[in-house]
Amino acid sequence: MRLKLVPEETSFDFFKKWKLWLGLSGFMILLALTSFGLRGLNFGIDFRGGTTIRTEATQNLDIGVYRDAIAPLGLGDITITEVFDPGFAEDQHVAMIRIEAQADGEALSSEVIAQVQAALDAVAPGIKFISVESVGPKVSGELVQTAVLAVVLAIGAVLVYIWLRFEWQFALGAVIALVHDVILTIGVFSEVQIKFDLAIIAALLTIVGYSLNDTVVVFDRVRENLRRYKQKPLAEVLNMSINETLSRTVMTSLTTLLALISLYVLGGDVIRGFVFAMIWGVVVGTYSSIFVASTILLWLGVKRDWSKPDNTTGNQFANIDA
Repeated sequence: MRLKLVPEETSFDFFKKWKLWLGLSGFMILLALTSFGLRGLNFGIDFRGGTTIRTEATQNLDIGVYRDAIAPLGLGDITITEVFDPGFAEDQHVAMIRIEAQADGEALSSEVIAQVQAALDAVAPGIKFISVESVGPKVSGELVQTAVLAVVLAIGAVLVYIWLRFEWQFALGAVIALVHDVILTIGVFSEVQIKFDLAIIAALLTIVGYSLNDTVVVFDRVRENLRRYKQKPLAEVLNMSINETLSRTVMTSLTTLLALISLYVLGGDVIRGFVFAMIWGVVVGTYSSIFVASTILLWLGVKRDWSKPDNTTGNQFANIDA
């Protein structure tokens, strides 16, 4: 017997209270922007600058022990990750330690580095510092600009792709849904002050791809039903299409969440911020695919007879299937 989280045939009216859904999304976006304006983001070392130390020891590496040894020095935000390489010997344990920039300068002084090495040597005798590198505020500022550009370009590429594959109304609905997801994710990170670093940018780009996948599945079914039911009101066609894809959407989201929640609980501190962003992104991405993108499409209207060319809607690439 197959597991069915959603019946195969449903008839929910997703647009009966469409003003409520758009109002809720608008209110959440307003809260996210307000939080971002008042509190800002808790930028990690990638965006604030700092010092990266590569260590090597013969003892088994315990990140918690390393962190506890350095914590009494009061150096602020510290990130420790273990480096794996097939070429390493059995007794070769390498770690990357990143320490945020200090108030009196962008790099750790030689005295502070010596204190860090002494603290680690107490828990891992004979530990070696293979390299010490510093990232200044200029480089950090460039990383912020590059990260913002990456997200903007990803959303721009989505706009062009959906426009070519469907119609401009579909493209606008999909992009508004993606911007909605990104803003809400940034707002959550601003409100709870979880460290925001390059891993979170990777999570944002992943969220964009995941949300787009859900939206395209719904839009594909909408296009099929628009061709099949040319006389039905657009709201009925959209409702039918969402109901027909609802089981797939819910099953995909829940199975993804199961894996992400397992990673969040068992994965450790190193990836917890990334996984938290992904969990939140899957939730809001599923919501926006159903309630935001489709509602925008209903509001804009769309060409009804896809069997005939329409010079006033879309473009010459509208019927291309990718």
